[in-house]
Amino acid sequence: MEIKREKYLNDLVNRMHNGMIKVITGIRRCGKSYLLFKIFKKYLLEQGVPESHMIEIELDQRKNRKYRDPDVILDYIESMIKDYEQYYIMLDEVQMLDEFEEVLNSLLHIQNADIYVTGSNSKFLSKDVITEFRGRGDEVHIYPLTFKEFMEAFDGDIYHGWAEYVVYGWLPLTVTMKTEEQKIHYLTNLFQETYLKDIIERHQIEKTQELGDLTNILASAVGSLTNPPKIEATFKSSIQSNISLNTIRQYIEYLEDAFIISKANRYNVKGRKYIGTPLKYYFEDVGLRNARLGFRQIEETHLMENIIYNELRKRGYSVDVGVVEKRKNRADGKTERIRLEIDFVANLGSRRYYIQSAFGMPTEEKRLQEKASLVQVKDSFKKIIVVKDVVNVTRDEEGITTMSVYDFLLKENSLEL
Repeated sequence: MEIKREKYLNDLVNRMHNGMIKVITGIRRCGKSYLLFKIFKKYLLEQGVPESHMIEIELDQRKNRKYRDPDVILDYIESMIKDYEQYYIMLDEVQMLDEFEEVLNSLLHIQNADIYVTGSNSKFLSKDVITEFRGRGDEVHIYPLTFKEFMEAFDGDIYHGWAEYVVYGWLPLTVTMKTEEQKIHYLTNLFQETYLKDIIERHQIEKTQELGDLTNILASAVGSLTNPPKIEATFKSSIQSNISLNTIRQYIEYLEDAFIISKANRYNVKGRKYIGTPLKYYFEDVGLRNARLGFRQIEETHLMENIIYNELRKRGYSVDVGVVEKRKNRADGKTERIRLEIDFVANLGSRRYYIQSAFGMPTEEKRLQEKASLVQVKDSFKKIIVVKDVVNVTRDEEGITTMSVYDFLLKENSLEL
């Protein structure tokens, strides 16, 4: 069954003929090539674009190795443009092309060409390319499957789908695999032999063991506050390693640039300012995170938090960890300030939502605990608690909405329910 990926198709359609290079970025195996060469190409054909006016080159294919030479590929593309009608140039894994910035700049001068490229590394694409083109590069970042997209291809109900999703993640190929053994082998090898190997080769890393250990530490700390000094302390106490703070910061940046992890900064809601470290790191795909830990730490509470974070980002929101302060009376009669955490503060333009991930609220005490940070926020923006349980969407007397994670993930307008 084809997964439509309508959001990303619309992102490309809305950018057609805008005079900019459409740069499709994302983690390896998330579906960038499929989006460009299958879904978008199908759309162009349906619009009446002849296939002769689509110039497609997959640069990671050995048969196209010659096109990694900048002069060869430019000569080839120019030879394919035979009239003044619109042409669509689609280049896959463009970071494999030598001097690709110069090549893409040259292609921008072809008046009747609309250009689309994919790549797997943000160092080469979302940062350097966008800077190089000075406003003429337009990034579309593609994520692995949302739960809604996952369920389009999953043969089963939402509860069994969730059980698969939270363990094996949302890379498209895992949905097609029939056995757990296949999925485990695929994800484990993919992380080690593709993602980490890419980083090691690209940055010429010699301390490969430390990179692997750091990845494990971050995987274990999903949903927990951390920072490089804390990680350094863990290296010294648990691994007996003297890795430096600078190396830790650098390796974290490499993992972010490869789209393996992303960070959520802490934001003081009342003070309206960022706090700095510690912060939280989440994985682009929890299946990869679980594979890195040998599928031994499947803490559904933390993984649900990771899934909610990713869903918000896929919907276009910038996402921070919220902090609010509250005065508390002490036993000695004095008061003290304590900090409470809001899992996510999601912003998109003028819209803002405060969201708490609560695996369950079986007791009144637990319910009050989950609400404690939200009730301290006195502005008019919506406050939501997402729970694992199947519940009706409700709103209490304090204006806090509670909904099931299934409603949150499967309904496109869930934030407005």
